[in-house]
Amino acid sequence: MPESWWGNAIFSLIPTIVLGLLFWMVLRYIIRGDRTARLEYDRIEAEERAKAGLPPRGSADASASAPSPAPAEPAPASTPSPDDPAR
Repeated sequence: MPESWWGNAIFSLIPTIVLGLLFWMVLRYIIRGDRTARLEYDRIEAEERAKAGLPPRGSADASASAPSPAPAEPAPASTPSPDDPAR
């Protein structure tokens, strides 16, 4: 173990830096692997949809969304809403 202050500081920081880099690398590999798996799944899904004669996923979502119904009328003023505290 080093006797000088600087040597002791460096000796104590090296394990922290190495573990931090190892943690960063593991998280990076996990995130990249997830992204790659999602892209591959989307590619396979697009191929299967094409084989089945279905439209691509993006166009199916746009055409399936129907206009939303008109908003309901507000409750009468005499009826307290559930958010109001009891009086």
